[in-house]
Amino acid sequence: MNPILRVQDIAAAYGSSQVLFGISLDIEPGKVATLLGRNGMGKTTTVRSILGLNRIKSGQIHFNGKRIDQWPADRIARSGIAIVPEGRQIFSNLTVRENLVAFASNRCQAAEPWTLERVYALFPRLKERAGNMGNQLSGGEQQMLAIGRALMTNPYLLILDEATEGLAPLVREDIWRCLAQLRTMGQTTLIIDKYIERLIALADRHTVIERGKVVWSGTSSELRLSPEIWHKYVGV
Repeated sequence: MNPILRVQDIAAAYGSSQVLFGISLDIEPGKVATLLGRNGMGKTTTVRSILGLNRIKSGQIHFNGKRIDQWPADRIARSGIAIVPEGRQIFSNLTVRENLVAFASNRCQAAEPWTLERVYALFPRLKERAGNMGNQLSGGEQQMLAIGRALMTNPYLLILDEATEGLAPLVREDIWRCLAQLRTMGQTTLIIDKYIERLIALADRHTVIERGKVVWSGTSSELRLSPEIWHKYVGV
């Protein structure tokens, strides 16, 4: 099966400071992949490079069979990649419903696209809070809204950057439940997070990076049998 996303040996920098040194990863359609590593190791820069927010110095990025690393960010987004960014970044001066409707677009021409009703079914709390402004929501509700907003674009690829960061345990469980449900629906997903046990249970493949380089990649079964990888490259 051809990957929906192929990142090939990319290098990226901020000014004169190089951050990525030959990052490669593939994600197959309908699969869940992770990008793992400690803070400051290049995970977010990799995502920014995929999204066209940071120009790569070398290498290539292909999405749905097309090379996209020279495309502007808005064209990449319209091609069917959605991000749930670290920090949520919802519109605080819009209601929950307005936040969702503002992003509605069937970008992947799904036969059963995401709608308000489907998002509310996934996150019943959002339906209860539909008329509330974004700044009136709890952190967990804002995260649910950020995920729902991304789904309303009906993306081929959903990227979540630290989706459970800073959430209360019960709310975090709601997010994991949501991600498991999306997996059963066949949503192709790339996740950045630190809860290895949960990611092993959820994802198909993992890529671990350290100082801008891939130091390990493999399946969940392989990662489960390699706890030394967790402790060396992911653990605090």
